[in-house]
Amino acid sequence: MDFSAFSGLAPVKWAAMLCLGFLAACSGPVNTPYPDRLPAQSILFSAFEERPKHLDPARSYSENEYVFIGNIYEPPLQYHYLKRPYTLEPLTAAIMPTVRYLDKDEHVVSADARTLAWSEYEVHIKPGIRYQPHPSFARHADGTARYVPIDPAELARIDRFEQFTATGTRELTAADYVYQIRRLADPRVQSPLFGFMVDYIVGLKDLSQAIGAEAKQVGKGAFVDLSRFPFEGAKVVDRYTYRVRIRGKYPQFVYWLAMPFFAPVPEEVERFYRQPGMAEKNYTLDWQPVGTGAYYLAENNPNRVMRLRRNPNFHDDFFPAEGAAGDLAAGELADAGKRLPMVDAVVYSLEKEDVPYWNKFLQGYYDASGVSSDSFDQAIRLGEDGTPDLTPDMKARGIQLSTAARPSLNYMGFNILDPVVGGRSERSRKLRQAISIALDYEEFISIFLNGRGISGQGPIPPGIYGYREGQDGINPVVYDWDGRQPRRRSLDEAKRLLAEAGYPNGRDAVTGQPLTLYFDTAASGPEAKSRMDWFRKQFARLDIQLVIRSTDYNRFQDKMSKGSEQLFEWGWNADYPDPENFLFLLYGPNKKAGAGGENAANYESPEFDRLFVKMKDMDNGPERQRLIDAMVRIAREDAPWIFAYYPKSFGLRHDWVKNAKPNLMAHNLLKYRHVDAPARVAYQARWNRPVWWPIALTLLVLAAAVWPAVTSYRRHLRATAHA
Repeated sequence: MDFSAFSGLAPVKWAAMLCLGFLAACSGPVNTPYPDRLPAQSILFSAFEERPKHLDPARSYSENEYVFIGNIYEPPLQYHYLKRPYTLEPLTAAIMPTVRYLDKDEHVVSADARTLAWSEYEVHIKPGIRYQPHPSFARHADGTARYVPIDPAELARIDRFEQFTATGTRELTAADYVYQIRRLADPRVQSPLFGFMVDYIVGLKDLSQAIGAEAKQVGKGAFVDLSRFPFEGAKVVDRYTYRVRIRGKYPQFVYWLAMPFFAPVPEEVERFYRQPGMAEKNYTLDWQPVGTGAYYLAENNPNRVMRLRRNPNFHDDFFPAEGAAGDLAAGELADAGKRLPMVDAVVYSLEKEDVPYWNKFLQGYYDASGVSSDSFDQAIRLGEDGTPDLTPDMKARGIQLSTAARPSLNYMGFNILDPVVGGRSERSRKLRQAISIALDYEEFISIFLNGRGISGQGPIPPGIYGYREGQDGINPVVYDWDGRQPRRRSLDEAKRLLAEAGYPNGRDAVTGQPLTLYFDTAASGPEAKSRMDWFRKQFARLDIQLVIRSTDYNRFQDKMSKGSEQLFEWGWNADYPDPENFLFLLYGPNKKAGAGGENAANYESPEFDRLFVKMKDMDNGPERQRLIDAMVRIAREDAPWIFAYYPKSFGLRHDWVKNAKPNLMAHNLLKYRHVDAPARVAYQARWNRPVWWPIALTLLVLAAAVWPAVTSYRRHLRATAHA
């Protein structure tokens, strides 16, 4: 280094100049993982832990995949973003589907007719909806397909999907929806929904066999024209109308019309991807989806980043103008009527570990985060009543907390086939009621869930039609209403019921023997041990001895299928937001022992079963609610379950992210998000200020060390000049 340029400067001034130069070169946060000016744009930043395996809507059935395809594809229906209970509304459909009921002679019959053979759903879609730009739609001037067939030499030169430079689009039609339903039957697609829908969609099994037979002749990966096979289950009526025929009556089918399984896939897209050489280059629907949604997959690099961008052809769609009670006051309708989507892009970066993700969230480089066990104490504090709140540090950062009860239920079940806790006698019913009161699940939620749960009041969780709020929704067998919230009945009341059941002080009134109950579980490990210890203490409050019978999961399943257990833990997540999806868990013919159903408690009640059969096919309304209330009342009185808790999800977001109301049934939420990018940039600058004094100190030390050499060099120059 030539020091002559600094020969007239004192060492402190020289070090100061170096520091100023370094600072000038680092005007923004020096630890940002993004290119310059990217955080200032209308972009959401998030992360993913593992690459999505399937992006084909006929194959995907995983939450980490729906994050992407739920915002790319559009089934005919969607869940209203704000309304609760969860409510279906048209998405690409012009109106809600209509249904008519037919007998075997194709005559229209009433919904409750004994001769009802089929239900036929008719869907009208909106005209003018167009697909994202894609090479499968590209055309030559004469109208022929640009890339079908593709020259093998041209395909060999294409190393990235973006090198398909010619793209096109076309209008969405009813035939695209019918084609996708046919794809569910293609054995090469291996749709996880096929085994379920084959029992409902007419002719789906025969279609699958026909497609499979032809696929064997033409080759596994070759294109098969699915539209030429006869199929009664789905038919095109006109350009914008199609019909789906269901065996018997299955009103819950309408919920499936909001799932990606029933989103449209055009025939030319399948023809494009089925060409020789495409799959070898990963050019498939599993890798490059094609939809009409608000976003398209602009970059798929699962080892680094997944990037969604605004679909330039997205149709008219607007933020809802109405919501649930309280949404207006909470500011959830601030963007009412505005055109969607509200951000231009979404960037998902690969993060395999929780700690780096959490740190980048705190630095402002990710817009939202969940709450892991590692970060819970840093983010959340619980009040004396167990109410979650943010820690002072989170509040100082302007971070917001969102909580929502998941549409699921965890419960402790009594095997109704068991001679002690089972049966429908008054003795066994009071025993179950006493235990239901004694098990303090409010304490369980606080200790084992960090407050992430709501005490269960019945078989239907919040957000599902039929669930009742407030005083009308409490389980009066277990709780009282204190004017503001439910309060668990006292232990004295539980002991009174236990005595009335014939077990005063936990002993059989006839034999004098202590009451011993057996709890079957497949749980293992240190955390499970602490939970089992908690259960023992809870039963001991009633002087009941609880014996834990831990086994592996296969043995546990075997016990459940045979009905040889006594008490057990179980849970259920909603497949769709309908009370039938929970109440069928207590329907007698659906019992697990003997019938192989999902009624794990093997509960039977003639009145409950009668009401269930009447309720399950009804449309939502006052009469259906009346039947639901009656069924819930029976279940509470008979107590085949202890309605333990409804799990609760916790989410954190920075305050520059707007429109983040939790919706645990919808998959297309990105279009509603709104970002205040300048606020994000300001936060990043504030919370990522570099600590420069170590560098300055290092430079000063360096200057002090170098200064003698500089001085010696200057003396040498002067001596030489003097000579």
